[in-house]
Amino acid sequence: MARAPSKTAPDVEPASSVGPLLMVWRAAARYPGRVALALTALLITAAATLAIPNGLRLIVDRGFAEGVDPQEIGRWFRYLLGIVVVLAAGTACRFYFVSLLGERVVADIRRAVQDNLLRMHPAFFEENSPSEIASRMTADTTQIEQVVGTTVSVALRNVLMAIGGTIYLFVLAPSLTGLMLLLVPLLVGPIAWFGRRLRSVSRESQDRIATVGMRTSEVLGAMKIVQGFNQEDREKARFAEAVEDTFDTAQRRIRLRATMTFIIILSVFGAITLLMWRGAMQVADGTLTGGTIAAFVLTGMIVAGAFGALTEVYGELLRGAGAASRLNELLREKPAIAPPARPTDLPQPPRGSLSFRNVTFRYPTRPDTPALSDFTLEVEPGETVAIVGPSGAGKSTVFQLAERFYDPQHGTVRLDGVPLVNADPADIRRRIAIVPQEGVLFAANARDNLRYGNWDADDAAIWQAAENANAADFLRALPDGLDTFLGEGGARLSGGQRQRIAIARALLRDAPILLLDEATSALDAESEMLVQQALDGLMAGRTTLVIAHRLATVRAADRIVVLEDGRMVESGTHAQLSANGGLYARLAALQFTEAESEPYGR
Repeated sequence: MARAPSKTAPDVEPASSVGPLLMVWRAAARYPGRVALALTALLITAAATLAIPNGLRLIVDRGFAEGVDPQEIGRWFRYLLGIVVVLAAGTACRFYFVSLLGERVVADIRRAVQDNLLRMHPAFFEENSPSEIASRMTADTTQIEQVVGTTVSVALRNVLMAIGGTIYLFVLAPSLTGLMLLLVPLLVGPIAWFGRRLRSVSRESQDRIATVGMRTSEVLGAMKIVQGFNQEDREKARFAEAVEDTFDTAQRRIRLRATMTFIIILSVFGAITLLMWRGAMQVADGTLTGGTIAAFVLTGMIVAGAFGALTEVYGELLRGAGAASRLNELLREKPAIAPPARPTDLPQPPRGSLSFRNVTFRYPTRPDTPALSDFTLEVEPGETVAIVGPSGAGKSTVFQLAERFYDPQHGTVRLDGVPLVNADPADIRRRIAIVPQEGVLFAANARDNLRYGNWDADDAAIWQAAENANAADFLRALPDGLDTFLGEGGARLSGGQRQRIAIARALLRDAPILLLDEATSALDAESEMLVQQALDGLMAGRTTLVIAHRLATVRAADRIVVLEDGRMVESGTHAQLSANGGLYARLAALQFTEAESEPYGR
């Protein structure tokens, strides 16, 4: 199973080889036309760049010669100007086609990764943090975009210029070229060493900056706690420490960059000066022309720059390979809960029966502790069964297995007589509606949040569901009605309003089986009353499993199942269990008031 990166900073560690970039190439190969256009533009710009020194040679040797016709001078300058025009147009086209290809490849990879993630079962997200997976979808894909849109193009262009330029240098001046090749390692070596050191310090600097950002958001998001416990001075000290660490790292980076700049400028221009000195001696001897030495120097600078850029580009390719490797891990993940090769069709019309037979289940993250042990429960169509018990007894696990988010290690779960492992999970979930303990809403408008249970529902059906869920009044009062944006997680609504939207969403689902997970446990009395009324309407005529929360729901249940440590310890009606004096009776005594209106079984 893939592991999410441990760091929250969007810094991508390099891979050991560029092999993982084959994934990126396969994605790009789906667009051969765009690849061909980008390569053509790349070849044109490389050739035009190498043609500039030759144009300079012709201008110096023929345009500046004594007694030359002024028309002849114009001819060579027009030649050079034509090269510049081709270079400008080719570079613009290269940037356009390569950048567009990079964006297209990244878009395809993001979609492919997201599509695969939506197939994953909940256990995957227990072992892989969703926030860190999201970081992969941003930081890693951004790195790949950089590789496809810039790095690969720069690498190929510099390879072409390094090879073509070296050949041209041998044509111009073989002896000077041999001397230059001796000097190149002296230039590239320091550049490569300083480049690696600078990248290392830059990564450390990014980590320090990330720490500053993390502490800022953490403290500002918990300001009431910080001030309530008088921890302002401590947080000031922690933040100051993070800022000073950032400054110290930045100081080392700046010092290293300054030293690198000094050595590179001294080495490059010192080598150029030595070559020009040697070339000037050959010009004085008559073995070279002035145009040749000018072309040689310019081409030498191009070649040296190309080799230097390649050392830097290789590091970028390795980082891109690291990003591709991590994304490829997510793409290769296979869901543990998947449709069988030949799924069994669920019977039509739906009956709404649910059966647990000798079920034993352990969560993947807690393999030594059974969440359910030898659990058996038969729920008949239209029956309401309340599930109660202490925290950790296994109540929510029953719901997870019913929706086939997990498969039990032993025993079977059946829906309308069909074992869930033989059915398509999507078909199973179409027959189930759930109202969670806290209404989960999306950063969208009210209409989209309501019709999430049935995306094809029209406004009339939406308003009917809202009426039945006691949500219509506050929805009409919203500034834009159903088109009102509800904020991140429905932040613009109260808890009771969010819960009533969740109930309306379940009503629109119109599924034969209903799962209620302590749907009123976190509400005030007034909100609870409205939500409970909505729940009563929702439960009518449906098979309902309820994680018990209020006495009214418990009393209305056809059966109450009591769980403890993953085992069913009692089953019966409220009156029967109260009279038995077992766990249910003890929980009731602890959590019910004299008016029998307090929640229990949480």
